[in-house]
Amino acid sequence: MFQQQLQALTTKLSKQGVKVTCAESCTGGLLAANLTRLPGSSDWFDVGFITYSNDAKKQLLDVKQETLRHYGAVSEEVAREMALGALIRCKSHYSLSITGIAGPDGGTEDKPVGLVWFGLASKQRIWAESRQFNGDRDQVRAQAVQFAIQFLASKLDD
Repeated sequence: MFQQQLQALTTKLSKQGVKVTCAESCTGGLLAANLTRLPGSSDWFDVGFITYSNDAKKQLLDVKQETLRHYGAVSEEVAREMALGALIRCKSHYSLSITGIAGPDGGTEDKPVGLVWFGLASKQRIWAESRQFNGDRDQVRAQAVQFAIQFLASKLDD
């Protein structure tokens, strides 16, 4: 199922002639690895940022210190700023971001393990959604990548 979704996305992006970049935190490069695993991805994949630390988010994606301090790294606001920063830096058509708590530690009552925020920026707008995933660290990260790919595919026609 996931392989079919990835193939459909690759075909759609190639046909549309758009470029995509990604900015990842909790997935640590898994999104970029999956986006580029099929032949033809060089037609549409531009750059992948792995901004695991807050300093990397600030330096590479222009996430504001005030945003990180006020909302925390795992938030809608940071996901939006990550996506926008990557879009501006790379001049892609779409930029997809992921920031979350993969576990097994790091969760709180307000932000439990498995909470992941996604941002998607285009030249016209920025979307953000969150999901609460279950499972161990690897399962949360895999589910986040799968959702991110579905999220991007769903917005290509908007």
